[in-house]
Amino acid sequence: MFDLDRWQEIFQTLRKNKLRTILSGFTIAFAILLFTLLFGIGNGLKNTFEREFSKDSMLSIYIWAGRTTKPYKGLQSGREIQFKNDDYKFLVEKFGEKMQTISPRIQRNVQAVYKGEQNNYTFRAVYPNYLFLESAEIESGRFINMLDLQKKSKVIVVGRLVEKDLFGQLSALGKEINLGGISYKVIGTFSDPGGDNDERYIYGPFTTIQQLYGNTDELDIFGLTYDPKLSVDQAITFGNQMNKALKEKHSIDPRDQGAIRVNNYAEGSKQVSIMMLVLNVIILFIGIGTLIAGIIGISNIMVYIVKERTKELGIRKALGATPSSIIGMIMLESIFITTLAGYIGLLIGTTVLKSLGDSLEQYFILNPSVETYVVVGATIVLIIAGTIAGYLPAKRAARIKPIEALNDE
Repeated sequence: MFDLDRWQEIFQTLRKNKLRTILSGFTIAFAILLFTLLFGIGNGLKNTFEREFSKDSMLSIYIWAGRTTKPYKGLQSGREIQFKNDDYKFLVEKFGEKMQTISPRIQRNVQAVYKGEQNNYTFRAVYPNYLFLESAEIESGRFINMLDLQKKSKVIVVGRLVEKDLFGQLSALGKEINLGGISYKVIGTFSDPGGDNDERYIYGPFTTIQQLYGNTDELDIFGLTYDPKLSVDQAITFGNQMNKALKEKHSIDPRDQGAIRVNNYAEGSKQVSIMMLVLNVIILFIGIGTLIAGIIGISNIMVYIVKERTKELGIRKALGATPSSIIGMIMLESIFITTLAGYIGLLIGTTVLKSLGDSLEQYFILNPSVETYVVVGATIVLIIAGTIAGYLPAKRAARIKPIEALNDE
């Protein structure tokens, strides 16, 4: 039950010992403040990694060709490797069961013109399932489909910022855009969480571009996603197997690292997972260390407080105060100080993190924040520690005889 007299007594004690109260509260508030800032910065680093990997599907593998750097089977080094349509069929036939999607890609820089507006963009000719490799979402209209490929239609899908650059507040759907001297009809628009660059792409049917740009069967890159049932290590092995098979098909030295390159997101995912694990361990270690330091500080202060009030406690006992009332008073005072100071530390910490916002992005810390339950949990730990820290010396003080307490120096 609420005891008004006891609370008045506690506040009176705190007012009479302002320096002691401030030092006690500062120790707790600083521990929670530091804990909040550390976890907030750690989450900011996590947010940076997540944003970078949100640009494409985490199951993505990209394969592109370069030049040989080693002679092989009588062939000289420096040969340019060119992927063609039969390489696409080769990969599908040999590795199709481990793939979720696959699309060849041709990429060109083009000048886009609509009435008086013009700008330069990256034009990607792809298959319909290429959308699954990106984290893009159709905002209006549709993406290209197989019928567009069969008819070799002159249609395109533009990014949100392409639409904004060329059309302002108007919709791009159904409009004709001139790309490099050829007119295309806009059939859809998309957004992409990867950032502004990813929203300035233009996508068109793969077969259309092959026909218009030289009527050839050449292509630039393969993009694919692997079966999500594969583990990270199996996905890495899968990427290496495709690399090896393509090198054999094009008569490339197995040790040649420049002729065919594979960018397997599984490798990056594995590295990031390790880095995040190490980061979490470091943050947790520092956080626990901070809490331990706070607990030690609370314990030392409570021991000092009880020691300082030995005579006072002796007088209380002489006047008839029971051991339980003395213990209860000291513990309640400890809990009150710990709770109030912990809340102040939490409030300051979250305010600092909010004020920083995206200003730390240049240091790879994006939107530093901390989950409320984490800091509340840490505060509860300190409250429990403060309770224990107050209970143990209070229990010893309650056992002391009044005459001994009054003679204490």
